[in-house]
Formats: sequence, structure tokens, C-alpha cells
Amino acid sequence: MTERRPLLVVDAPSLLYRAFFALPTTITDASGRPVNALLGALNMIMRVVADRGPRAVVLASGPDAADYRAEAYPPYHGERPPVPDDLAPQFDAAPEFFESLGWFWAYTPDLEADDLLHSYAVAEEADGGSALLLTGDRDLFQCASDRTTVLYVKTGTKGVEDVDPAEVRRRYGVPPELVPDFIALRGDPSDGLPGGKGIGEKTAADLLKRHESLEAALAAWSRERPARVAGALRDQADELRTFKDIATLRTIEVELPPDTDTDFESGARAARERGMEQLAGRLERSGGPA
Repeated sequence: MTERRPLLVVDAPSLLYRAFFALPTTITDASGRPVNALLGALNMIMRVVADRGPRAVVLASGPDAADYRAEAYPPYHGERPPVPDDLAPQFDAAPEFFESLGWFWAYTPDLEADDLLHSYAVAEEADGGSALLLTGDRDLFQCASDRTTVLYVKTGTKGVEDVDPAEVRRRYGVPPELVPDFIALRGDPSDGLPGGKGIGEKTAADLLKRHESLEAALAAWSRERPARVAGALRDQADELRTFKDIATLRTIEVELPPDTDTDFESGARAARERGMEQLAGRLERSGGPA
């Protein structure tokens, strides 16, 4: 009996953003419109497809900030710049382009791409399978398990790092299930979450190692030293709970895709229709990374 291949779930906004800033906008289609984000994201996904042989590929997308998170803490994602003018059309073109390769596009209007990645991993595990989550967002480290591996994209488009539960512990000093607690205490500048005042990465990990949860650390505030840590746990208790809630990924019902191999011929046709001749040729010749 052959072993079931993993489901690959891709953080589409994360990869498109990374590819856009890693590759020059002089990479254009036949009409002179930039396609650098589409090309770079495709390259990253194709490397994983070639190396890992997933049973299917799902690209997850959603709004930049879920309404409930922004309502809970208005500065959430507040400092993020608007989508660059040359990237916005590539976001619009992405679903049709990636679906041409036999991949599946999933969108949620109410949550974020991260929540979809998490939900697919939960569903795939419940169905007896395993998942690979391709992302540049460390919030997904909370999803690492015996059957879900986070493929963390390195700076630019230079490959991925496998993040399993042991790697989460090595990086953060806490298990995956405590990553939201860790984010709440340490903060996350990329999401606009400041964390506890005077609490850095080491202190956050130490608190959770001793208390095993944010809530238990908050309850023991009076016994903490130095005073700045005790003060943060006492004075920011409700705020820290809010940060944890924001950092905790939601689980929604998703439909798992059937096993579907990548369709290189169809992808080549879609690339050629967009004037991406070199990409089309490489897909036709090798069926590998473009």
C-alpha cells in the first residue's frame, strides 16, 4: 500500500508579496505589465512540488486583516503599507493563473489566509493525512505537529526551512500550542502587536516554560521579578489576552481537494497567453521549477 502524499497548502498573499519584492518589476508580460510576483510565487511553489510530490496544491487567500481582529485591537496591521500599484493586478490575476496548473484557490472573506492554512491542516490530519504549509509567516508555527510541517520561506525566494514541533521549541523555547501565548507576551511588530512592556523573547519563553500558559503567568504576576515584568502582567492582563486571541488561528470548515497532479501543459498555455514565453517553454520542457 503506497503512503498517502501530503497536501500542500500555500499562503498566497505571503508568497506573492515576497516574490514581488524579491524580483524586479521589469519582468513583464506581452503588454508590459509586471508579472514578477506571479513568476516568483510560481517558482517557489514548483520547487516544493518537485521536491515533495504533494497529492494536491491549495492556495489560500483572504483579507489582510480580519474585521474581528482589527476591531479587537485597531492598531493590528495598522502600519502595513497599501498594496503596491504593480502588485494589485497580479493579486487579481493569481486565482485564474494558478488554477490553470490544476491547483485549487481557496478564499475566505471573513478571516485571513493563515486561518485557511490552519483549517486545511486540521482537516487533512482528521482525514488521516499530512500537510505541508508553505508560508513566510511565523504565526503558522502554531500549526506544526507530527503530521503538519511548516515550510518557512527564507528571505527573498531562496528555498524553505522545515519547521516541525522540535524546530519550534528550538527557535522559541515553547511548543507549537503555546505560540499564540508567546506572541502575546513577546509581541509581533509585523502584525502591530506590542506584547508586554519590557517582555522580550527570552522572558516570554521563560514565563511560559515555568507557568505553561499565558493565563497561568497572569495569575502569578505578584511572584514575578523584576518589577517591570510583574507590572506588565498585572497592568496589561486584558490586553495580553486580546493579543493571544488575535494570534490564535481560527478553524473553519473546508472541503479537502481530491488528489490532483500539477498540469504543466495547461500551465504552459496560461503562461503563453500572458506573454510569458520563457516560463511556458520551461514548463513544457521540464515540468519542473520555472
